[in-house]
Amino acid sequence: MKTLLIIRHAKSSWSVASLNDFDRSLNDRGKKDAPLMAQRLQDRKIMIDAFVSSPARRAKKTAELFCTAYHKNLNDIILISALYQATPEIFFDVVEQLNDDFNSVAIFSHNPGISEFVNQLAEDKAVNNMPTCSVFAIHITISKWKDFRKAKKEFLLFDFPKENS
Repeated sequence: MKTLLIIRHAKSSWSVASLNDFDRSLNDRGKKDAPLMAQRLQDRKIMIDAFVSSPARRAKKTAELFCTAYHKNLNDIILISALYQATPEIFFDVVEQLNDDFNSVAIFSHNPGISEFVNQLAEDKAVNNMPTCSVFAIHITISKWKDFRKAKKEFLLFDFPKENS
């Protein structure tokens, strides 16, 4: 049995209009929401063996904040370029290439691909849009990640920060 957590990057900043999309950082709310969501996972006793992220600044920073909350080494974050602007097919490919030693993996990425991907994982739990810093998790009845695509998937949770305004 494996667990896959799909996490959309936390809220990003638009304060520098000329900044390339790839280089946008997190805003203050994003920096607050990521540790909050990591704590919610820990409160549910959900462990994470591996942190896999798009190298885009906002996704990587979200992964770093989760890593810190889990007391993991930031150098262990696996950056995969294909996760920036990824299609569902790319997500499937990334998951199928994960190291089988990892039983619980968190993948940090972006919309629209992340929403499209989660909607292919648990058809009875449709998510119209993954809000920033949302977490969608499933259990998969496999021992090897290469079998992910056709494996039985069981919905575990969908959670996202509530805006305090």
